Amino acid sequence: MNTDQPNLGEVHEMSFIDHLEALRWHIIRSAISIVVFATIAFFNKDFLFHDLLLGPSRADFWTYRMFCRFGQWIGAPDLCMDKVGFIIQNREMSGQLTMHISTSFMVGIVLAFPYTFWEIWRFIKPGLYPHEQKNSQGAVFFVSVLFALGLMFGYYIAAPLSINFLASYTVDPTIENQIDMQSYLSTLTTMSISTAFVFELPMIVFFLAKAGLITPEIMRLYRKHAIVVILVIAAVITPPDISAQIIVTIPILILYELSINIARVVARGRTAALNAQLAENNGVS
Repeated sequence: MNTDQPNLGEVHEMSFIDHLEALRWHIIRSAISIVVFATIAFFNKDFLFHDLLLGPSRADFWTYRMFCRFGQWIGAPDLCMDKVGFIIQNREMSGQLTMHISTSFMVGIVLAFPYTFWEIWRFIKPGLYPHEQKNSQGAVFFVSVLFALGLMFGYYIAAPLSINFLASYTVDPTIENQIDMQSYLSTLTTMSISTAFVFELPMIVFFLAKAGLITPEIMRLYRKHAIVVILVIAAVITPPDISAQIIVTIPILILYELSINIARVVARGRTAALNAQLAENNGVS
């Protein structure tokens, strides 16, 4: 695959070494973008930690304020919270510095994801047939948008609910929740990034349907099995809190139903293309 090819109409054979060389430069550029974003995140420590990552640990976080307004609207004042019932602390001498570096690198990966995927797509695209390139137009855009939507859903909905549940859960009121900084950030980042990738379901189905590996009939047939899998996924990326699991399950179910429609449109297009090809062959014969 040669990213320097203008189109597939040109016959240009590449050796295995040429492919590795092209891939190497795609990887290098992706790594540079990650380092750039990680460096920017590192030097914006106050915003990164106080405003962004530690936001869900404070009662004035946007999600908690929205739940409070909703509770006042429906007459359920218990949804409002005056404070989050835990303290974040660091127990290691170099813990904060280590966490600063590793978290900046993680943020760099997340921010560079659209560009990294674009680099990967540039490497793959020249190896596709012209009709495959045409059918996959906008792949980078939709993958990036779905990733961003999933990331925001995880950060604003799934993660705060999980953190609030885990922080308020006690086996005895005399025991205080003093949460290690690494544990808190691990919960927040894992849930946010997990939902970001789960939201890629429509694009995964799109490519599988394009390859003929999945059909809308199969997805409808195994809908009940898919619901069980979705419930398991929601249980894995959320704490044992029924409300949080339901809130995470609902958008995934919606994405699954959307994916069925995507597979149906793709299957319809494949059928039309096949019929046109058969008609052309019959006309030639």
